[in-house]
Amino acid sequence: MAEGARTLSAASVDQPRMEASTLLADLLGRDRAFLIAHSADELSAAQYEEFKSRLARRAAGEPLQYITGHQDFFRLDFEVTPDVLIPRPETELIVEAALEFVTREPRYFAEIGTGSGCIAVSLLNELPAARAVAVDISPAALEVARRNAERYAVIDRLQLVESDGFAALDQGEIFDFIVSNPPYVSDEEMKNLTREVRREPSSALAGGSDGFHVIRRLLNEAPRFLRAGGHFIFEIGFGQGETVQDLIDQNTWELIDIRNDLANIPRTVILRRK
Repeated sequence: MAEGARTLSAASVDQPRMEASTLLADLLGRDRAFLIAHSADELSAAQYEEFKSRLARRAAGEPLQYITGHQDFFRLDFEVTPDVLIPRPETELIVEAALEFVTREPRYFAEIGTGSGCIAVSLLNELPAARAVAVDISPAALEVARRNAERYAVIDRLQLVESDGFAALDQGEIFDFIVSNPPYVSDEEMKNLTREVRREPSSALAGGSDGFHVIRRLLNEAPRFLRAGGHFIFEIGFGQGETVQDLIDQNTWELIDIRNDLANIPRTVILRRK
């Protein structure tokens, strides 16, 4: 672990000892507490070589979650690959808001841009009577979402659709609520992303010249697929709170709230269709 921490520190990786221990614990199929309790144990030659390989990948900028192949989200452990955005803690606010505001039974909802499926699968896991449609433009991402849905036994209540936004959905579909973590990084911000974030799929990040290209589309198209009184809950980026309020059509939407994440950044927009 000390050797791993030195390697990652030299590569300017944040929290090098924690990341080194996470890589080693995952390799051994144990938790980090096990490493502390068994700090005098020796690795086999094969384990040591694999650990060095993982360290080299992380030192080169590959995200930790792509090396281990998973990430925790809303009390569940999700498979992640380079085909999907890595789930973030702030995105859990979407799940929390949906569970708070949507009381109608049975629930039928859509997720636009599902990626790993973390939002849709988490909601279906919490709402055993609910059904959902989850769309993504990437077939590879949909396969990851499918495996996560199968792992948590919600696949029979989830329809996965390859679609650019709402484009491939039946125009007669009406949902009780819609959720999305859309691409919202502006072209200028894309140039300054960390080396780790640049490894994530650009289609899940790039929001056009001002970061609102996809959000504008969703605000315009979502009402056709949402029942009156239904909620549209989505994530926005740093500094986008005021602009998104200007984009909301007051004749269509009632702004319920824009909630801050743990860093006190406006992050989750909650709308109700009038």
